[in-house]
Amino acid sequence: MFTIGIDVGGTYTDLVAIDEGGKTVFAKSPSTPLDQSVGVMAGLDELARRLKLSRADMLAVTDRIVHGTTVATNALLERKGAHVALLTTEGHRDVIEMREGLKDDRYDLRSPPPEPLVPRERRFGVKERLKANGDIVTPLDHRALDDAIAAIGASGATSVAVCFLHSYLNPAHELAAAERLARELPGISISRSSDVLPQIKEYERVSTTIVNAYVGPLVRHYLTHLERRLAEAGFKGTLFIILSHGGMAPVEEAARLAAGTVLSGPAGGISGGRRCADLLGIPDLVPFDMGGTSTDISLISEGRASLSADGMLAGQRIALRSLDIASIAAGGGSIASVDAGGTLRVGPESAGSVPGPACYGNGGLAATVTDANVVLGYLDAAAFMGGQRPLDRAAAEAAVDQVAASLGLSRLETAAGIYRMINLKMADGIRLMTLRRGVDPRRFALLSFGGAAGLHATEVARELEIKRIIVPTAASVLSAWGMLTSDLRYEVSRTHYGAGARISADEVRALFCQLDQQAAGRLRAWFNGPMTIERSAEMRYGEQIFEIDVDLDGLDWNAASLVDGIEDRFHRRHEDLYTYASRDQEVVFVNARVAAVGEVSRRGEDLRPAASATACTPRTTRQVFLGAWREVPVYALDALQPGHAFAGPAIVEAETTTVMAGEGDKVMVNGFGWLDIVLG
Repeated sequence: MFTIGIDVGGTYTDLVAIDEGGKTVFAKSPSTPLDQSVGVMAGLDELARRLKLSRADMLAVTDRIVHGTTVATNALLERKGAHVALLTTEGHRDVIEMREGLKDDRYDLRSPPPEPLVPRERRFGVKERLKANGDIVTPLDHRALDDAIAAIGASGATSVAVCFLHSYLNPAHELAAAERLARELPGISISRSSDVLPQIKEYERVSTTIVNAYVGPLVRHYLTHLERRLAEAGFKGTLFIILSHGGMAPVEEAARLAAGTVLSGPAGGISGGRRCADLLGIPDLVPFDMGGTSTDISLISEGRASLSADGMLAGQRIALRSLDIASIAAGGGSIASVDAGGTLRVGPESAGSVPGPACYGNGGLAATVTDANVVLGYLDAAAFMGGQRPLDRAAAEAAVDQVAASLGLSRLETAAGIYRMINLKMADGIRLMTLRRGVDPRRFALLSFGGAAGLHATEVARELEIKRIIVPTAASVLSAWGMLTSDLRYEVSRTHYGAGARISADEVRALFCQLDQQAAGRLRAWFNGPMTIERSAEMRYGEQIFEIDVDLDGLDWNAASLVDGIEDRFHRRHEDLYTYASRDQEVVFVNARVAAVGEVSRRGEDLRPAASATACTPRTTRQVFLGAWREVPVYALDALQPGHAFAGPAIVEAETTTVMAGEGDKVMVNGFGWLDIVLG
């Protein structure tokens, strides 16, 4: 039986198949933005060809497909989601414009206000009111509700976000409104805040619910369409979707909580990074994922990736928990241009997969990072994608020449400048994740993956004084590979606002017991294997306006001093993050959170026998520009064996990625056949 991981990127769709014996095969197919399922099915054809099977035969013996999708991400970035209406408490329809009263850049007096996803004419207030404790002050006005529903029907809305004040404590009014909406406007998509994010804080709850309503119809249509195409092609197993928190869920759950898929693809890379950390025994890694359109950067510290509920995408607040990932517009397809002041710029615009870099020969004329790498000799135009898709070197040179003419520089100087600029941009992205958070990147190793990362990883690491780089054999498809190491995960949360001294140990135990049962019961509907429960709380000091996430696993839940233990965890976590703790201050317990985690079996990556000799022979040599033209040895990744070692400058080529080692760098092959590079 196979398990298959599928990651849809901006340029390529990556696929990985692992059989029961651990054999791993991977493939790539151009992404198809208009209908991602086309690229997915084409990728499955290619994967089957590599397995020497028909697609139907391969799918017939596949028990699980795990998929990362960018449908929700693209809908937000391109503002191509559903036409959403907001149904809320009378007098509160402008919360999404007032936000929290702050601008992204509070010192920029000319910055325009963010454009809300729901225009004011599609925001409707209904007379109803709950107290802050959930008690009903004003019953739901059914005549006002009927008028609002009639207006929603006339507005052309295809999706509705329902968000009433304090509904996280008492969802009765939201349930009644949703029931009436479904009856009066059959077929319309409905998202309730008490279902999407049952937590305190009005703006976060409204914004997240609106995002869910905005992307939900597109995500549901895509996933059900893909599920149907897979079934028609012979797949009888289960399709799971990676969510932003790194766990996976079946299609129905991913469609219900569509806002939780906005970081679906990058989350697979973090799962793969954690798996690499476990296999190598390296607890501190910086996962560095450079693809065709963007670069995703995260942090694995002490073997764990951090989760955050402070997500923002395309100016929209998404308060669902997600892995902490910084995504920057820097990839192989990033376009180089010259601005009005005569300065070289690289990105944020990308050539994407259509038309792609000029060297792809698909009609693209703009110079990209990939074109610069071809001009510099880092990429072998004839060997790209294993020779199946040779690159047009003349087109790359012509595109770079256009930029060079605007700068008054030579072709090689311009290509080297593009290469240098993109490296600096990505190094700055890593600084955002490390130095600006008080973390020294020099004690971390860089995990290089994504199709384009290998050509840039050593120079990016040099900028940051990182000394060690790991490049897995599946580097070009590590996000898809990592998805196959992800567990099933279902999270629930509940607000229980109060000072620590006013919460008894019995209240805390009862609260978490209820959440445990809710999370475990939902997960058991999908999964019968081994399950663990993770508990955490969001807490703050009384004078603070933000909460921090506190891990509560390992506490003695039967102890009389349970509340003291929880508060102590908070003080220690606060000290870890901000270097101080105020143990004499009141501690406020805000949200309880439970995750039920279903542990799936993991396959692949066994240690391989060492080679009889550490020396290895390059496959060929190539002229590479390193300030001057140099004849550099080129090694085939597939031919390298554990124990092999050589020094840079050198190039290591695989079918879907190329790795560049600089002068004095030492390249070793570890027991998994991965590259372990120590910078000179």
